[in-house]
Amino acid sequence: MVTGNRVPVGAHYGWRDWLSQRITAVVMAVYTTIIFGMLLWYGGLDYAVWLAAFRYEPFRIATFIFMIALLWHAWVGVRNIAMDYIKPVAVRLALQCVVIIALVGYAGWTINVLWGRGA
Repeated sequence: MVTGNRVPVGAHYGWRDWLSQRITAVVMAVYTTIIFGMLLWYGGLDYAVWLAAFRYEPFRIATFIFMIALLWHAWVGVRNIAMDYIKPVAVRLALQCVVIIALVGYAGWTINVLWGRGA
């Protein structure tokens, strides 16, 4: 007998993706607000102000958190779009692998820029 109720089987039915998109969007909005605040406070951002900001460790950490949020936000979006619109499994898997490699590379690049030799 079918009762019409959906039986949960451990799937999250998009809740985790929806929540992660909202949280990462808030993180990115807060960081963007910080940057706009700097623009207003200093009357613009020249090289000296930008350099001074990145010498301040909490700003580097905030930038890193922003980048991780951006990369996670991008991954969830690309993965969901690929799952919805790319039907051949091999093509979808190949695209997702390329995206993962690129995003991990961007995370490594971010670490190098923020805390590498030149920092």
